[in-house]
This record gives sequence, C-alpha cells and structure tokens, in this order.
Amino acid sequence: MVSNTGKGHTKEEKLAAFSRLLDVQDRLRLQCPWDKKQTFESLRPNTIEETFELCDALMKRDYKDIKKELGDVLEHVMFYSIFGREDGEFDICDVCNQEADKLMFRHPFINWKEEGEWTVANPDMYINDEGQVVYKESEETATGKAEAGSSEETLALGASKPKNAASVEKTWEQIKQQEKDGNERVLSGVPNSLPSLIKAYRIQDKARNVGFDWKEKEDVWDKVQEELEELKVELAKGDKENSTQELGDFLFSVINAARLYKLNPDNALEKTNQKFIRRFNYVEDHSLKQGKNLKDMSLEEMDKLWDEAKKLERQEAGKTR
Repeated sequence: MVSNTGKGHTKEEKLAAFSRLLDVQDRLRLQCPWDKKQTFESLRPNTIEETFELCDALMKRDYKDIKKELGDVLEHVMFYSIFGREDGEFDICDVCNQEADKLMFRHPFINWKEEGEWTVANPDMYINDEGQVVYKESEETATGKAEAGSSEETLALGASKPKNAASVEKTWEQIKQQEKDGNERVLSGVPNSLPSLIKAYRIQDKARNVGFDWKEKEDVWDKVQEELEELKVELAKGDKENSTQELGDFLFSVINAARLYKLNPDNALEKTNQKFIRRFNYVEDHSLKQGKNLKDMSLEEMDKLWDEAKKLERQEAGKTR
C-alpha cells in the first residue's frame, strides 16, 4: 500500500511489482485457455471497453476504481507486448525503451547529461554535448545530398527553457515532426477512431501548436454566430444533407471556442450528461412514488419534478462549499 506520507513505494518495489506482473502474465499466456487464444484482433474490443471504464473512473475521481482500471489497461499493454514478442517483432522492453527515447527527444530543454546516468536505446540517437537527445546525422542520403539535420532544429527548439506548460505545448508538434518513423503530417497523429468530439478538439489543438489559430480568442464568437446563422438557413429550407454539414461546422466552432478558453468540451458535455441523468432519475423515482408511469405524466408534472431536482442539487452544492 502507498504510505500515508504520499511518497509511495521505492523504485525497487515498483520494479519488483512490475516483474511479478510480467511473470503472472507470461504464465497465464501458457496455461490459461482464454489467454492462449487471444490475438491483436480479438483483444481490441476489450481494450476499448477497458479504456472507457478507466475514463469513467477518472471523471468520478474514484481512486479505488482508477487504480483497478489502470491495472486492466496495463494488462492489455503487456498482452500486446507478448503478441509482439511471439511474432518476433518487439516485447515490453522495446516498448518501454522506445517511449523513454521519445520522451527524452521531445524535451530538448532538459539536460540529459545532468542528474544521473542517462542513456538512449535507439542506436540512431545519442545525447549531444548540450544534453539533448538528437538523431545521428547521415553524411549523405540515398540521393547523394547531405541530409537535413533534425539535430540543428532540435537544438533551436530547446535553446530556451519553457516557463510553463503552454510553452512546452507550443513546440511539441514541431519536435514530433522531426522524429524518424514518426507522423509525417501534423494531423496524421489524430486517430481516425477517436470519438468525434475529442477528435475535433485534438485536430484544433494540433493545428494551434504550429501557429494556425485565432489571434484573439474573443474573435471566435463571430465565427460561432456565423455558423449558427448558416445552420438556421439550411434548417429552414428543410435540406437535411446541408443542415447536417452546417450542424457539424457549428459544433466544430463551439468546440474551438471551448479550447480557446481552456475548457475541455468532452469533460463539459459529460458533466452535463451526468447532470441530466441524475435529474431524470429523480423525476422517474418520484413518478413511481406517486404510483404513475412516466408516460402517463404530463409535461408540466415532469417539469415540476425536474425543477425540484435542480433545487436540491443547488442546495447540496451550497453545503459542500
């Protein structure tokens, strides 16, 4: 268990726990019929489910469930690493080393020659005299021309130490573009299967990181209003296809506004979802207490119960402040 001082376990304890989990996972792969039959494809739906369960726990800030769901997600990481090992492609060691190399490369303002003995696993990378992780530069490319060195660009990006998180984010995408075998285009790192709301936010955020953004955040409201008016026009025409397009543009602009004001639209919408569920459950519960089915209640009766739920929520919120 984590100590009451908040210091947690020692590094040795963490490594021992990770080693134990590796051994358990390897044994299950050999001896458990369910584990033995799993593949990349068969496990993928379970991974999606476990990820959403973790997201639910995070929204509730339920530390017990967060710990449990993190374990489930970690199990899947180890599962996929076993598949990679069995195919002769990679194992969990390769996964960890590649991630460490990537993080060190993406933080050129950190001097990796200080505060310990730091190394890189990728043979094409090294720690230069300034303490930055850079790629070894080839003398010539296949065309016979000198290769444009990403090292110089990395040096420039890491020349000044960022003062805050926003400064780190500003150069993050530029540094990622210099990674070999990484994403070749700014938006190619956004997964196609992301939920649309989160996807829109990530697209906008990545574009912002390379300078494509509003100069003044207040200007975004003109765009939001413009998209709303265009949506109203198409809705009045009854054109479903164009209305769908304009609704998408309007939602995209609202998400953009949220981003500019440093609000997470997905978290905001989920909070509203949960609020609606609580209030609707209150209405349903009290309709049953009155011996009525919701379908038999008038809208006025349901609205009255809804207002009661709102009032109770505000009273509870006032008690916790």
